[in-house]
Amino acid sequence: MAQNKNNENPENSQRSSASASSSGTSSRPRARTDLFLVVCRCFGVVTSLTAILCVFVNVLSAYRSFKNGSDIFNGIFRCYAVVLAIFVVIAETEWSFFVKFWKVLEYWAGRGMLQIFVAVMTRAFPDYSREQEYLVTLQNVASYLLLACGVVYVISGILCIGFLKRARQKKETSRDQTVKDLEELERRRQELEALLIQNTV
Repeated sequence: MAQNKNNENPENSQRSSASASSSGTSSRPRARTDLFLVVCRCFGVVTSLTAILCVFVNVLSAYRSFKNGSDIFNGIFRCYAVVLAIFVVIAETEWSFFVKFWKVLEYWAGRGMLQIFVAVMTRAFPDYSREQEYLVTLQNVASYLLLACGVVYVISGILCIGFLKRARQKKETSRDQTVKDLEELERRRQELEALLIQNTV
């Protein structure tokens, strides 16, 4: 009888440990998606695509200016517009290395003013022949889209929405780190329980 009880004890301990691990797994905090951050990221993607369109339009315009030799200054002007539009795209990625040297682009108002400036540069000097009407149309579409994004950024920056986004991003990062730490602790606890069961058998 005593031997049967000893044989039952490891089985009971295994069952209790399994139930404890399953309850611990079910009680893990789940990371909730912040709808506000999702909307901000979607708007950032739209802004990046619009800036890429401005890059394409200005590159095409600069190529035509240098190729025909009609207006070298317009080509140089377009090259500056391309560089600034690339800055807009990089700013939307919020790359920490880039933001460290361009702190003004961390704030939405500064980011919006840069976008408005690039939109104005893209829209400038649209006088082409009828053969290049499609280029003028592309310039208008790209410039007005980026202008709208810039206005939204400036207004949002004035309303401190950018500050709210950064605060929520920090909160989300800390929450994700906490979940990872809890999962790591849960994994170590299960390993220790498995070793304990092996030693008691």
